[in-house]
Amino acid sequence: MNTLTLSSIRQMLSGFSLKGLGIPALVLLITAMLVLPFPPWLLDILFTFNIASSLLIIMIAIGTRKPLEFSSFPSVLLFATMLRLALNVASTRVVLVNGHEGEEAAGKVVAAFGHIVIGGNYVVGFIIFAILMIINFIVVTKGAGRVSEVNARFTLDAMPGKQMSIDADLNAGVIDQETAKKRREELSQESDFFGSMDGASKFVSGDAVAGLLILVINLVGGLAIGIGQHDLSLAEAGRIYTLLTIGDGLVAQIPSLFLSLATAIIVTRVTTSESMTEQATTQLSNPSALFISASILAILGLVPGMPHFVFLLLASGCAGIGFMVLRRSTQPETSPAGIARAAAESGIEEPKELDWDDVDQVDLIGLEIGYGLIPLVNPDAGGQLMARVKGVRKKLSVELGFLIQPVRIRDALNIDPDTYHIVLKGVIRGKGEIRIGREMAINPGQVYGTLEGIACKEPAFGLDAVWIDPSQRDHARTLGYTVVDASTAVATHLNKVLRDNASDLLSHDEVQQLLDKLAAKSPKLVEDLVPGKLSLGVVTRTLQNVLGESVSIRDMRTIVEALSEACGRTQDPDQLTSIIRPKLGRMIVQGLVDAQNSLSVITLDPGLEQLLHNVLQQSGPNQNMVLEPGLAERLFSALREGARSVEEQGHPAVLVVSPAIRPWLSKAVRFRVTDMTILSYSEIPEDQMVKVIHTVHAESKK
Repeated sequence: MNTLTLSSIRQMLSGFSLKGLGIPALVLLITAMLVLPFPPWLLDILFTFNIASSLLIIMIAIGTRKPLEFSSFPSVLLFATMLRLALNVASTRVVLVNGHEGEEAAGKVVAAFGHIVIGGNYVVGFIIFAILMIINFIVVTKGAGRVSEVNARFTLDAMPGKQMSIDADLNAGVIDQETAKKRREELSQESDFFGSMDGASKFVSGDAVAGLLILVINLVGGLAIGIGQHDLSLAEAGRIYTLLTIGDGLVAQIPSLFLSLATAIIVTRVTTSESMTEQATTQLSNPSALFISASILAILGLVPGMPHFVFLLLASGCAGIGFMVLRRSTQPETSPAGIARAAAESGIEEPKELDWDDVDQVDLIGLEIGYGLIPLVNPDAGGQLMARVKGVRKKLSVELGFLIQPVRIRDALNIDPDTYHIVLKGVIRGKGEIRIGREMAINPGQVYGTLEGIACKEPAFGLDAVWIDPSQRDHARTLGYTVVDASTAVATHLNKVLRDNASDLLSHDEVQQLLDKLAAKSPKLVEDLVPGKLSLGVVTRTLQNVLGESVSIRDMRTIVEALSEACGRTQDPDQLTSIIRPKLGRMIVQGLVDAQNSLSVITLDPGLEQLLHNVLQQSGPNQNMVLEPGLAERLFSALREGARSVEEQGHPAVLVVSPAIRPWLSKAVRFRVTDMTILSYSEIPEDQMVKVIHTVHAESKK
């Protein structure tokens, strides 16, 4: 038990630090001065310490380059103010109790300051002290308080924009997560600091008022005690207590003035890489201003009746300083650092050799927005675009089977304020126009009325739409419109562009990640395929073909197994794609069946399908099939008409053809017949119910 107790005590003492006792000791000292009587010699030490600490604080404030370098200033100001007020209370107690004993009753420091200010004339001493109070309270303290209030308000107002800038840089990849976290912490500290400074400035103004009241109390109370209790004459009591009161007040007011100046310096600092001294020295060293000032002083010095020597001496000094500054600024510097600095100051950039850092890589996915759409990416202003974009990435990553790269959102000054561009690999693949403060009412095909607003086209699918006020949302929905906000409209467009170009988003890196993930569960399967049987490039190109035909690659196990079986027959990515698709038949079909699990399809007329077979055989396996222009036009027109007819019946447009012509026909109709899926007979599972609802004919009209 004793061993446990000793070990516990030893463990407690191991974390003990004298640094942690500083503030508690100061609080105890302040409390003691408020309650207990202190001897005069101890008050001398504390008064000197108070002056030294205020000098230290103002020197630190002068050397600070930005306010956050002295972020503890509000707390330091609070303790310094309480220390000074506690000293006032302790010295007041000594003055009133022992003031009748003489001028050094409250210590030698108070007596010395009293003699210096009074100088034998009590009225003059009182006036000087009052002037110091006015300077501290009316000029410095009041101005610093106003600046603190404005800084606090402006800092809080600017926080949303700064947070948006940090989030935008993080999404753009300019900074990493750690840097963004550090910047957010600095932003939070900055807002807390200026908010604290707004309150801390009230400490200083309250301290000035307290000093004035303590002066009156010391003077009136001292006269009453000296005359009433110690039988001093009015003149003797006035001499002693006036000296002690003014000396005590001055000892307190000098540190108070220093702290007021420190507060003003901190809150009026403009954040730069220079201290206040360096900044003022650089900016005040203006030859033109010095020469003009010297000329004016010289003219005043020549006016009859003026003190000629003083004015002409100062004029010569200003002119001399101006010549020194001018010579230093025009003298060439031969050192490399001097040459670089001179070039920077003159606005001339020193030529340098190009390197790879000067070559920027294009972003895989980018979203450029006009400056009018910036509120969409500001969460504090209600912007939801960043959350919507993240949701699109997550949804597509799950559906397509690989990780969609981050979308870099940036403002572009070269586009219209309300316009956005969707950019893939440096190329604009989608455009749209957004109305901030309005919502988009989309006509899905059948509505029961019209809406007042700005007519437009839905950017993703080109449907008719109207920009309406948010107050019309419920009315628009009752008329059959689909209403979305601006962020959702942009995200929907982005989703369609990314889905349509999924094959461009998959590269060797993503394929390697997919193989590594599969290898964690089936290592032998991946080792046998890559790189032994197929290269990573062939696998990548095959998967890109699969994605290009709007088929997900989530089932990587099945895909790799199919590639392992087929790689002995061919290494061609197109042929490998045709071999993979039947293995993924159920995945392809599941999104095309109806509620009764029936697949409604379109077929080609047998004669037309045989004709396409013959043309393909004549073109050869490695050549593109070329149709007679009239036949091609009739074929694609019939396919468009068939797709429209099937969609009007509520079914997706699914064309089923023989495996031989499916690859060519799929590429041919991709950009001629929208939203049509081309399947081969081998891709439909054997147990899948199929219903033919339309047959395509391409006979020539006579």
